Amino acid sequence: MGGMTSWGARFRLRQYVKASLWIVPMLGLVLGALLAEAALAVDSADWPPSGWHYSATTASGVLTAIVGAMVALLGFVVTIGVLVVQQATGTLSPRYMRLWYRDRLQKAVLATFTGTFAFAFSLLRSVESASVPDLGVTLAGAAVAVSLVLLLIYLNRFTHSLRPVAIAELVTRLGEAVLTAGAAAIRGAAPRADGTGAVPSGGPVTPVRTVRGGAVQAFDAPGLVAEAARHDCVFVATRLIGDFVPPGTVLVQVHGGRSAPDPARVTDRIALGPERTIEQDPAFALRILVDIAIRALSPAVNDPTTAVQVINYIEWFLHTVGRSPLPGRYVLADAQGDPRLVLPGRTWDDYLQLAVCEIRDYGGSSTQICRRLRAMLDGLLEALPPQHHPSVHTQLDLLHASVERAFTDPARRSLAHQPDLQGIGGHPPPTP
Repeated sequence: MGGMTSWGARFRLRQYVKASLWIVPMLGLVLGALLAEAALAVDSADWPPSGWHYSATTASGVLTAIVGAMVALLGFVVTIGVLVVQQATGTLSPRYMRLWYRDRLQKAVLATFTGTFAFAFSLLRSVESASVPDLGVTLAGAAVAVSLVLLLIYLNRFTHSLRPVAIAELVTRLGEAVLTAGAAAIRGAAPRADGTGAVPSGGPVTPVRTVRGGAVQAFDAPGLVAEAARHDCVFVATRLIGDFVPPGTVLVQVHGGRSAPDPARVTDRIALGPERTIEQDPAFALRILVDIAIRALSPAVNDPTTAVQVINYIEWFLHTVGRSPLPGRYVLADAQGDPRLVLPGRTWDDYLQLAVCEIRDYGGSSTQICRRLRAMLDGLLEALPPQHHPSVHTQLDLLHASVERAFTDPARRSLAHQPDLQGIGGHPPPTP
């Protein structure tokens, strides 16, 4: 089950297709050429009305102009893309680029341009003094109009969506969707076992090591459950989604079993890649948000207001996490209810530490950041169930200690201790 037939290879292929900026435009190029042939076939049937007829000179000039315009527009869009990459990696987070590459509007614009180019270029060869593709020239003009509208939408989209607050909202929504729906690829992929006695004790334990290295991107939970059931054993994954593993790392421990599973069949059910992806990793969204916040807090940027705006969305995401089930590990069973797969999961403590620690460390000397973090933590205490409160209190104590160290003046220290939903200039959260 090796090569491109494995689940892991197919997952990596899907990731490549989603992030590719050339596949959809190439399809547009082919489609444009095919539509040109169809337009020529319709023209040969004398279907176009008399008002759609063009002279050979006019048709040739129009199609030549369209071909040149589409090439120029493609270069313009590519230039915008390069500028986006520079801004995102310099002032936002390089991790965000993995999501930006998947933007469907950008691919649609490129596909429309390449398709219009191929359509017009294919029609040029059929322009003769006695034979003019009248319908094709008209459709080429319509395609240019559609291309221009899409270009305006594209410019409007990226002019507004490259603001840090817009990116923070987008990333938060993606992370929320993965947490509430996408994580079902693990949580709901197989019946849930009780969890007690999921790992047999005293039996043989066989390690399964990975041949290649990379970041753990996803688990094929149904496939692993089926493989474990085939050998009557329990698979225990040793790494979280998002962990980077070097070659030779033990990825799975096989407990018990009538027969030994093929290590290649097991590791093929785990996707490894060069970096994290969001499909089964909602914490990756939180990682991007924190990156943007601490980048804004760096001395080179010194923009705590942007960091406060990002903290707003971090708080939104934490409220979603706090209301979601976080068992710490997922025990999946086969159709008979026998435990077959144990996957590690993140706890509330993990998410909260990721959200707060670095922002507190880099923004500990900013009154605005300290006040906003205090307001966020107070809001979590008010909104979330009591089992999450100890971790929040721990972060409050760490924030208090950070303020005590950073602010030696009593008046400024007292100001930094006060919660403020806007950081500075707002009001403390209402007392319940």
